[in-house]
Amino acid sequence: MKNQKTSGYIKILSISSSIIAIYIVAQLFTFSVEPNFIQKSVPTFKDSYSIFSLKIPEGINFAGEKIPYEKHWVKESLDRELLINTYWQSQTLLTIKRANRYFPIIEPILKKQGIPDDFKYLAVIESGLMPRAVSPAGAAGLWQFMSSTANEYGLEVNSEVDERYHVQKSTEAACKYLKKSYDSYQNWSLVAASYNAGKAGINKQLNLQQANDYYDLLLGEETGRYVYRIIALKEILSNPISYGFYVDEEDMYQKLKTETLIVDGSISNIADFAKSMDISYKELKDLNPWLRENVLTNSRKKAYAIDLPLKIASSEKLEPIYAPTETVVPNNISGSEVPLNIKTPGLQLK
Repeated sequence: MKNQKTSGYIKILSISSSIIAIYIVAQLFTFSVEPNFIQKSVPTFKDSYSIFSLKIPEGINFAGEKIPYEKHWVKESLDRELLINTYWQSQTLLTIKRANRYFPIIEPILKKQGIPDDFKYLAVIESGLMPRAVSPAGAAGLWQFMSSTANEYGLEVNSEVDERYHVQKSTEAACKYLKKSYDSYQNWSLVAASYNAGKAGINKQLNLQQANDYYDLLLGEETGRYVYRIIALKEILSNPISYGFYVDEEDMYQKLKTETLIVDGSISNIADFAKSMDISYKELKDLNPWLRENVLTNSRKKAYAIDLPLKIASSEKLEPIYAPTETVVPNNISGSEVPLNIKTPGLQLK
C-alpha cells in the first residue's frame, strides 16, 4: 500500500514537472520573437525611400521659343536631364544656393543687353556658378571663355589680370557673343548650342543635315544634351519645391556687400595691400578672382575697380601705404554698393 502511494506521488510530480517544463519552453519561444506591433513600428528602407519618374511640364519653353517635345527624342532628352539634375541632389542644391548670390548680378546685365533671361542658366551648366571654374581645355570663369575668345570680346587676359574671372565683365562679354550669334541664327536655341560647339561647328551640321532647328540636329553627346540641360536647370531652379528641394533663406548664399576702390597705380604686394585693409589675402582674392598674382604692375596706369568689403571701403584707411615708386593710388572711391549677391565634371578651381 505504501509503495502504491509513493508511486502515485512520483507520477503526479513527474506530470507537474512536465507541465512546468512545457510552460517554460513555451514562454522562451514566445519572448524570442518581437511582438508584432514593434515590428510594424520600424519602417524598412523600402517603405521609407521612393524614387519617382517625373512629368514634363506643359508649356515649357526656352527664351520664349516653343520646345517641340511632342517629338519622342525631344521628350526623352529633356526627361533625361530632368532626372539627372533632380536626383543629383548635392550639385543641384549647391546651384540653388549659388544662384541666390550670382543671378542678381547676371540678370540686369542680360536685360540691359537685350538677352533673354533664360541665358543665366547657360552660366549654370557652363561653370556651376563657380567664378574660378577652369575646364581641362582651359576655358575659365563663370562663362567659360577660352583666352582667345575672351580677347575677341574685349576681356583682358594676362598673367596678372584675367577678366574671364570677373563676373560682371565676363557676363557683358558673353552677351556680346550671344547677340552676334543671334544675328546669324535668329533662333535662341541655336545660339545656345553655338556657345558650346562654336558657330562653325553648328553651321557645318546645319548644312550637312539640311536642318534649320536645334531639335532636329543629330549632334555629339555634349552639344546634343546642352540645350536640354539648360531647360532642365531652368525648370528645377524656377520650381525647386516641385522637385523636392527645400532651402531656407538663411541657408542660401547671400549677397556680398562691397564697395569699389579705383586703383590706377601699381600694387607691389597684394598680400600687404590686403593686410593694410584689415582683410585677408583670401578674402580680397575671393572678391576679385580676376587678380591672378600677388602683384599688379599696371604700367599703363589703367584704372582697375577692386571690390572691398563694405565696412573696409567705407573706412578711413585708404591713403597710400607704399613708397612713391610703388604706390597704390586710390583716386576715387565709388559710393555705390556693388553687391556680389546674389559643372560639370572636369571643372577645376583656380
